[in-house]
Amino acid sequence: DQPRVSITAKLVANLISVAGADRVITMDLHAAQIQGFFDIPSDHLYASPVFMDVFKNRSEDLVVVSPDVGGIKLARSYARRLHANLVVIDKRRPKQNQAEVMNIIGDVEDKDILIVDDLIDTGGTFVSAIKALKEKGARKIFGSVTHALLSGEAIERIENSEITKLYVTDSIPLRGNIKSKKIVVKSAASLLAEAIRRTHNHESISSLFDTDKS
Repeated sequence: DQPRVSITAKLVANLISVAGADRVITMDLHAAQIQGFFDIPSDHLYASPVFMDVFKNRSEDLVVVSPDVGGIKLARSYARRLHANLVVIDKRRPKQNQAEVMNIIGDVEDKDILIVDDLIDTGGTFVSAIKALKEKGARKIFGSVTHALLSGEAIERIENSEITKLYVTDSIPLRGNIKSKKIVVKSAASLLAEAIRRTHNHESISSLFDTDKS
């Protein structure tokens, strides 16, 4: 949502093409429009299969939460796979990396929560969502985030929050000095490897990024 972000993304896409790539595989793009910036074939994967084994046996009271309106599509895919209800947090951003929760659309009282997002940066927005959900009576809160930037004081914020566990992928290597009992890294290697194998063998990879299949 920031100025010139789209220009930078297009520049990176062009650089990848010029470098000689003939196909691109992406995973949980922050903005879906970025896929259209490439002049070469591109496939967009979703990381949800990486996390399914963690949450598929959760209680019937599990609710999937989108931390903002823009993440509804991603959260809905989790909700369908987990046969869970979907809740959306309506918020506004007075400035970058800060958000004020305006309303929680849906029932979270006495429910276990799974917050789904594509990335976490400083953790400010994420922790605000956790606090708001707790104030509405949520029980255990879990997080499922694809890209863990975890910049600034993000680790400290997560540790001091009421989240039970935050599951992230290894799409971005975590800093070596990060120590947190609440953050669990799940490898996306097998998902990406299978996508590469199918592409190399000219096989369909649609089942890997079809979020509506259970």
